[in-house]
Amino acid sequence: MLNQEFLIELQQYVKHHLDEVKIEEIHFSKNEMFAAEPLENIEIEAFIKNKLKPTFRELLFNFIDQKNVSDPLIYKKAGIDRKHFSKIRSIPNYLPKKNTIIALSLALELDKIETNELLSSAGYTLSDSDLNDLVIKFFLENNVYDIDLVNEALNHFNLDPLIK
Repeated sequence: MLNQEFLIELQQYVKHHLDEVKIEEIHFSKNEMFAAEPLENIEIEAFIKNKLKPTFRELLFNFIDQKNVSDPLIYKKAGIDRKHFSKIRSIPNYLPKKNTIIALSLALELDKIETNELLSSAGYTLSDSDLNDLVIKFFLENNVYDIDLVNEALNHFNLDPLIK
């Protein structure tokens, strides 16, 4: 159960980060936008070869191997059923929902950088302008990986739990 002190700290964190986003938006709107070079001037194949990173699936199972834990331990800890996890393992280009990836990150006890890397590999990110994401970032920055506590904090802000 979340104690009052922890909840106050979480509320201050969220308020601080939401205020920072508003300030950044003001500065961004004042800056000029610059056009990129035309696409025909870029060697697309070389660019892709140099920039291509591991897929979500590759990255997830690399993290599982690095942590030296079993698949069942991770999917149970994340609150994901075996069938869904099997889909992630067996379908190369399958991308689960953002909350599923966050739950897997918490189950693996990934830090903020690793979590962002895993989310990015699926096309997601943690935003400073989203209340749900700020709650997640708070827990990651404080190295708290208990999904029940995260869900309790999300509920405190009237947000949906990670896994339903």
